[in-house]
Amino acid sequence: MPLSVQTRREKQKAELRSELVEAAHKLVQEEGYEGLTIRKLAKRVGYAPMSVYSYFADKQDILFALAEDAFETLAQRIEEHPSDDPIEALQAVMTEYAAFGLGNPNEYRTVFMTEKTRPPGGKTFAEMHEANPAMKVLISRVEACVAAGKLKGDPRAIATTLWAVGHGTISLLITFPFYPFGDPQAFVKRMCDFALAGLMTQDMPPLTETPPNC
Repeated sequence: MPLSVQTRREKQKAELRSELVEAAHKLVQEEGYEGLTIRKLAKRVGYAPMSVYSYFADKQDILFALAEDAFETLAQRIEEHPSDDPIEALQAVMTEYAAFGLGNPNEYRTVFMTEKTRPPGGKTFAEMHEANPAMKVLISRVEACVAAGKLKGDPRAIATTLWAVGHGTISLLITFPFYPFGDPQAFVKRMCDFALAGLMTQDMPPLTETPPNC
């Protein structure tokens, strides 16, 4: 059955948006956050700058698109490393997160270390969570550890704590490359093992008194 005019337009729009996001990734990898501009992005794909504004209102919108794309890539990498041992499966999340960040420092800085001045337009917390498959995988693996009696407490709080430790460690490794941390991956593993050892000794309460549903 031939596609309707509206369906073809939607398909073309989705394809162009994907092309813009891919071009934004390359700009960031080559030039960092500072090199990511609407004008450079338009030039790279061969469109007028005003055409880009049809897809992204500003640089923040591009950042959110890059983040969603990075989360999808990261989730796929994590899923390639399953384990019957829930703790090992959880450690694999941190290992892949570190490999992603250390292997793509410019992109990591842009996605994870650039201030987001506002939340994505009109999105609830639940919708933001659905757009972050990497966090969903992390929480699900924490839930498996809780179910197995390896960890105790609120899964989201545990997952957020591990993310904070991993992010802080990777950020230091990227921004202070001259500091004698030793092997970067080994240092990340040491920090995550340290965090897990601490989490195993306590019952982690929720981060907030009410569920984050809005």
